[in-house]
Amino acid sequence: MEVTSAVHSVRYLNLQTRFSQLERLNNNGPLFISTKTTKQNNSLLHPNQLSRKNNSDYGLNYGSHSKSFITNSTSSATTSAETSGSLSEVEKIKQKCLKWKWKDQYSINYFVSSDSDSSQLNHPPLLLVHGFGASIPHWRRNIKTLSQSYTVYAIDLLGFGLSDKPPGFSYTMETWAELILDFLDEVVKKPTVLIGNSVGSLACVIAAASDSNQTLVKGIVLLNCSGGMNNKAIVDDWRIKLLLPLLWLIDFLLNQKGIASAIFERVKQRENLRNILSSVYGNKESVDDELVEIIREPANSEGALDAFVSIVTGPPGPNPVQLVPKISLPILLLWGDEDPFTPIDGPVGKYFSSLPSQQENVKLFLLEGVGHCPHDDRPELVHEKLLPWLATVSNS
Repeated sequence: MEVTSAVHSVRYLNLQTRFSQLERLNNNGPLFISTKTTKQNNSLLHPNQLSRKNNSDYGLNYGSHSKSFITNSTSSATTSAETSGSLSEVEKIKQKCLKWKWKDQYSINYFVSSDSDSSQLNHPPLLLVHGFGASIPHWRRNIKTLSQSYTVYAIDLLGFGLSDKPPGFSYTMETWAELILDFLDEVVKKPTVLIGNSVGSLACVIAAASDSNQTLVKGIVLLNCSGGMNNKAIVDDWRIKLLLPLLWLIDFLLNQKGIASAIFERVKQRENLRNILSSVYGNKESVDDELVEIIREPANSEGALDAFVSIVTGPPGPNPVQLVPKISLPILLLWGDEDPFTPIDGPVGKYFSSLPSQQENVKLFLLEGVGHCPHDDRPELVHEKLLPWLATVSNS
């Protein structure tokens, strides 16, 4: 889930700019311009084993380092809650997380689970990739269902969740795609179906387009894919281009440490988070206290502010319009029809909705009454379309 309301926070700082025409224009990136109104409310060494051709088209250099380390990320102590079986799904997920050392430098938090022998079923593993501001627990309503037939991995991208947030790091979409490919290469070690939401979807697209030999990625599932890391993604819409001065102003303000800190503190207040989440979820009942904490807890960690500023003010990254035609793998598009940030009738949404008629490898399903995060908004609708599609990929 994305923390999508810097505009709400900027308003607290007396930027009263009118955004009434922007709800259907904000289709390029994960955050900031929305007009939808809501009421307040034990180490193991894993050497590289897969030989792959480096693909430098998108600045990726995956698989170039020689080793990674995997360790437990949570205490092994058993609590009374565990023995009584009263742990929430989120707590169970957190307790099963591990740490992987990426490039011998960055600690990456990840999760793996399987309730069945998916290797005997000839099912590919799955890797879940969250959106901006979210983390592994945002898949709380999906992991249990998916792990009944598949080995399910989930990852906290660098800068999010319990993964490192290195000071002074310049975040890019290409960095996250490289991280995904290295994780598949060093940890999963099998061709994998990537499942991403929003900017996580775009990272999956870049990774799939960069896996030139198709040795790591078996298919991709895109849940309301973003057009860029932020709102500065270039689209062929003159109205968006008119907004660039405003976006540059926001960049300028966020590069002022005091202003950025004030905005970030506003955004991560519980009530503000609840309002933001309610504005992007179709099913308001899914916006519970647990979801608020899933977004809020990582935002309080050291380095979270720097990551927030770097991502919002950084380059938008490669455009999916140029990337998707390069991908011949199976692609499933699941799109919530009430998404105010990447609406299906906006430039990015229109492009993706046109793909099934242009590429045989693409399938699209519109999910009625669903917002920007379909997997958590109405997971039953996602599973209804996702599981049969995964079965066809497994048999191909």
